[in-house]
Amino acid sequence: MIKRSAMETRLTPIGIISSCYKEKFGIPRQAGLVTDARATLELLPPFNRPEAVQGLESFSHIWLLFIFHQSAGQGWNPTVRPPRLGGNRRMGVFATRSPFRPNSIGLSAVELEKIECKGSRILLHLKGVDVMDGTPVVDIKPYLPYADCIATAGGGFADEAPGRLLEVCFTPEIAETVRVLEENNYPGLQQLIIDTLRADPRPAYYQRQPQKNSFGMKIHDFDLRWQFSEGRIVVSGLVKESSSG
Repeated sequence: MIKRSAMETRLTPIGIISSCYKEKFGIPRQAGLVTDARATLELLPPFNRPEAVQGLESFSHIWLLFIFHQSAGQGWNPTVRPPRLGGNRRMGVFATRSPFRPNSIGLSAVELEKIECKGSRILLHLKGVDVMDGTPVVDIKPYLPYADCIATAGGGFADEAPGRLLEVCFTPEIAETVRVLEENNYPGLQQLIIDTLRADPRPAYYQRQPQKNSFGMKIHDFDLRWQFSEGRIVVSGLVKESSSG
């Protein structure tokens, strides 16, 4: 019999994510669903060495193993309610990608745009992410198409990509705000907002409460507000967060 104490180990973060998503609400439910969602992974000492990433630049995608740091320590349940099933059915936690797990480890395949070495800083620029700002990363592995892409694999209750995409539109004032921001340090902002919202980021219990139709999230340095009305999303607010302190 294997003693549990002999199997325990400690994970050391190798880097920290800086993401366009500043809070849990609104983050895509899988990597790759929002291709314009970008993040930067900065390696921490003693892992911030150019030789540690030598050769990685030749891979188009990488696996990130990370910690669900906001749910770590909150416990777990043997069953959860997957958003894909509308929150109406329970599945075993190991049949889902819920962050509330026995060990709060996440796994995402993301696009590697480039690696930047700036003195002692090693930065990995990522695209198509589904991770929150401040997420600790515990490992990086190259994505290998011949081994990691299994053409005959079955996807269980999530066998296909989400099919219901909502129309997303902007009030005239916000459309102009976004246009100006795209010209000044936030390229691709409009498409990022559209792709993030059109998959309907509301939790299932909100979708069953039609009386609540106003929502908000943090994206980049902004508070984004929108209304859900008649099956579509109207973006009505985009305000830069005030600096604290």
